[in-house]
Amino acid sequence: MAHRDGIVKAKTRRSKRFLQSCEPKLIEGQKNSMIIKGGNTSETVSQALKDVYALKKPNAVLYKRKNMVRPFDDSTALEFFSKKSDCSLFLFGSHNKKRPNNLIFGRMFDFHLLDMFELGIESFVSLRNLKTDTCPEGTKPLLVFAGELFETDREHQRLRNLLTDFFCGPRVSAVRLAGLEHVLHFTALEGKIYMRSYKVLLKKSGCRTPRIQLQDMGPSFDFVMRRSHMASDDLYRTAHKQPKGVKPKKKKNISHDAFGTRLGRVHMQKQNLDKLQTRKMKGLRKRRGERTAETPAAKAPRTDE
Repeated sequence: MAHRDGIVKAKTRRSKRFLQSCEPKLIEGQKNSMIIKGGNTSETVSQALKDVYALKKPNAVLYKRKNMVRPFDDSTALEFFSKKSDCSLFLFGSHNKKRPNNLIFGRMFDFHLLDMFELGIESFVSLRNLKTDTCPEGTKPLLVFAGELFETDREHQRLRNLLTDFFCGPRVSAVRLAGLEHVLHFTALEGKIYMRSYKVLLKKSGCRTPRIQLQDMGPSFDFVMRRSHMASDDLYRTAHKQPKGVKPKKKKNISHDAFGTRLGRVHMQKQNLDKLQTRKMKGLRKRRGERTAETPAAKAPRTDE
């Protein structure tokens, strides 16, 4: 590739394909996540990063080396890693005396920091501590958010949006019952956030619908909210803006009711039903001597006595 006047030009077909893959698309692919270890980490943070990486595989990149990064002070290093690994989501782990066992969930927009939330680990149960079966790699989880704060508090609403973006998995058009194997449950209560991971077991129920049983799979976290960095409303709206080619075109005279039924309205000119040609059938022919509303009955002959 050659640089000329700030424009990157491809010299080979391989570099041309690479540049085309980096161009913006109407429908973007699956978002990747980078999991980064800070300059100073504890055993709890290191194992937590590995467990989250196990949930995110194969759409995640794990940085095993320590990186002297302070996201809330300077985000240029994270933006560099984001562009290098083509990841728009990140999880950063660190540990110090002031903020022990620290995890930072964040995301990028156009390889620049959009928003991030700092969560402190108060309690942690790892995958290796639970001797249970895990879900296959790449399983799309069910996300459940419980707690009034996720509906009323602006900071928790943005955190819910970020966690949904981080753990939602691939976009699918249809889901089969046997594919619902993993549940991630988030509860906001009294300033803390509880994250639980369950495996869905389908048991016999004696009928067609199976009985659902949840088995604790791990990892499990008890978080406490610490610092946060949220994008401005204008930047947030810009990040959610969709191109014109993706938006569905509005169709006239089509509406949907409360149950999702598609209703259509047809406009027709007024018709003259008197000249309407109907199908002629033998059974509809008038018979002799049959009285109708249009033909009056024949008068009886007059007799003189």
